[in-house]
Amino acid sequence: MPGPIQSIERAAAILRLLARGSGRLGVGEIADSLELAKGTAHGILRTLQGVGFVEQDRDSGKYQLGAALLHLGTSYLDVNELRSRAINWADALAARSGEAVRIGAPLEGRVLVVHHVFRPDDSLQTLDVGTLLPLHATALGKVLLAYDTGLVASLRTGGPEAYTRRTLVTQTAIKRACGKVREAGWASENGEMITGEAGIAAPIRGHGGIVVGAIGVSGAAERICEADGSPIPRLLGHVRDAARAVSRDLGASRW
Repeated sequence: MPGPIQSIERAAAILRLLARGSGRLGVGEIADSLELAKGTAHGILRTLQGVGFVEQDRDSGKYQLGAALLHLGTSYLDVNELRSRAINWADALAARSGEAVRIGAPLEGRVLVVHHVFRPDDSLQTLDVGTLLPLHATALGKVLLAYDTGLVASLRTGGPEAYTRRTLVTQTAIKRACGKVREAGWASENGEMITGEAGIAAPIRGHGGIVVGAIGVSGAAERICEADGSPIPRLLGHVRDAARAVSRDLGASRW
């Protein structure tokens, strides 16, 4: 049997990205979200436009779904499927890291915690499932921001809240952080939401490589980070391995 055709996977990922967005997206925004070369993204968009699957706004040059495909707006990955596919890997990550594990998905400009595994010790802990976390002040949120320009735009309304003096609150700082996440393939936080707490997260991808969620560990900064504030390499490796494993289960062939 022949293998999957990459160009079709990428086209499907672009359609899903446009379907879940809050408005039109430009070629550069789409290319950044899916980690594609601009020329590649433009070629796919022109092809989709040619068959009527997307439309281009004459004034802005940005793209949106064609009228025939507007029903795709409800076709993105259901959070229950994300949780069910990730449970076993999340349990394994908690066991290997010794830290709490959370899986997040975007919801209304926040991070919805869809699964939470307690740190494997006898300490008192609170279940975070259903909690909404800020995008700009958590490792999970930074991952989601890095691959969805629509979420970045949502932060402009009212301005990001400062939880500590380390919280990123300017658009420049947030965009710079998103660029670093895309370059490295992971995100971290250190005292940005709660003083003394830190986290590491990596993207979970579905079919075509589209980012559908994030998985990460969180805990006391001295257990998560090195003395210089960078993530402990062993923990970072465990998080990235878990993210790749969940992504493969969801059909992301490249991860």
